[in-house]
Amino acid sequence: MSDPGLRERKKQRMYETVSDVAVRLFMEKGFDAVSVAEVAAAAEISKPTLFRYFPAKEDLVLHRIADHEGEAARVVAGAEGAPVEALRRHFLEGLERGDPVTGLNDHPDVLAFHALLYGTPSLVARAHTHQERSEAALAEVLGGDLDARLAAGQIMAVLRVLALENWRRIAAGERVADVRPDAVAAAQRAFGWLAAGLPPHPRGESR
Repeated sequence: MSDPGLRERKKQRMYETVSDVAVRLFMEKGFDAVSVAEVAAAAEISKPTLFRYFPAKEDLVLHRIADHEGEAARVVAGAEGAPVEALRRHFLEGLERGDPVTGLNDHPDVLAFHALLYGTPSLVARAHTHQERSEAALAEVLGGDLDARLAAGQIMAVLRVLALENWRRIAAGERVADVRPDAVAAAQRAFGWLAAGLPPHPRGESR
């Protein structure tokens, strides 16, 4: 069943349309200056309808990065070899293509979105819940025990700090071409530390 059906496609379009309207308004006026009622009016839906799709105002923004929730777990689950090595390759590939999730992207829309996200305390707090769910999913893939949870916590912290450092430098005016070599070197070092400090196969499997 590759076709999710007309109803599901319409639902997904609604999510995307309302989120896009909200993010535009938040970027223009500031997150706290825009009410949910204003977003609903701009999207031409009722406030109750909006809340059926987005239970919290912050979800209107976080929808943009919802696809990345659990990404580390999916990478590890679908890879052969050591989990840390799979994640290292995945992050380096993201740096190479300028994936916004790595922070190494200077498109004006991406910079504006990150400024909105990182500059709004309630959004930072809401994003942390996404991070926690991603960490829990990764821990489960790694085995689900205490060692797996400790490993997942370290891995997710490394990914977050690397991306945030890249974004900070780009937001401060540095060029992507100038930041990329440092970003690659930092990622290599960080994942090297992870590989040295974690068991070769945290899932407890022999390969």
